[in-house]
Amino acid sequence: MTARFGARLAEAVAARGSLCAGIDPHPGLIEAWGLPVDASGLERFALSAAEALGEVAAIVKPQSAFFEAFGPAGVAVLERVVDVAHDAGALVLLDVKRGDIGSTMAAYTAAYVAEKAAFAADAATVSPYLGFGALDAAVKAASEAGNGLFVLARTSNPEADALQRARLEDGRTVAQSVVDAAADHNAGAEPYGDVGVVVGATVAPGEVDLSRLNGPVLAPGFGAQGATEADLRAVFGEGLPGLLPASSRDLLRHGPDTAALRRAAQEVNGRLAGLRGKGQ
Repeated sequence: MTARFGARLAEAVAARGSLCAGIDPHPGLIEAWGLPVDASGLERFALSAAEALGEVAAIVKPQSAFFEAFGPAGVAVLERVVDVAHDAGALVLLDVKRGDIGSTMAAYTAAYVAEKAAFAADAATVSPYLGFGALDAAVKAASEAGNGLFVLARTSNPEADALQRARLEDGRTVAQSVVDAAADHNAGAEPYGDVGVVVGATVAPGEVDLSRLNGPVLAPGFGAQGATEADLRAVFGEGLPGLLPASSRDLLRHGPDTAALRRAAQEVNGRLAGLRGKGQ
């Protein structure tokens, strides 16, 4: 039986560090690598990044949209990226941000993180804004397969403020209610549970209480988007279990030299070592 995602993630982070290395084949980055902005350039870019970063990062995060933009050929490359990263020893978090109800959500789960999923990822990002309860079957299916989910809670884009900071009747923000629902799924798990949340590294300190989460936290906004190690400490404190600062462009700019990509990831992991908590 496959070990739980939370346990596998804790083991990987203990061995490799807490950096979540993004693979975002933005056309501008593909061009910067001297490659054509077509399916062949996408393939060379993404597979090189997956091989280099997969050798040193605990978890890599391909952004599905940049692959889907190239049509069926791009989706085929994404499938190969998952395989290459796994072969290099990394876990794979597919950044797909899916969210729906009933059979549609079941189909998304079957594609990414259920038993015998087509893409065979270790985790995927999902949206709770059709109601967290709409994700319950996905959480169950992912958990049964030994996989995880990262639920959007408090993202760093300004457009999210009105929704995610809105107050419910009980006084909690919508974002806090998402974190609390994830915490309910993670209760009692060791070293932490399988349901993570996404909280931007650029949000205001103290805005979200993660003390009861007992699960991983994906923190985008680190690196090229401006957040520093000091910001991570201010927002999340030191020793938060499961904190995964995510960086993509700031790493990928070191390509196409794969050795430089590896060194950049290792250097970032060294700087992040002081933020690691239990199970890491």
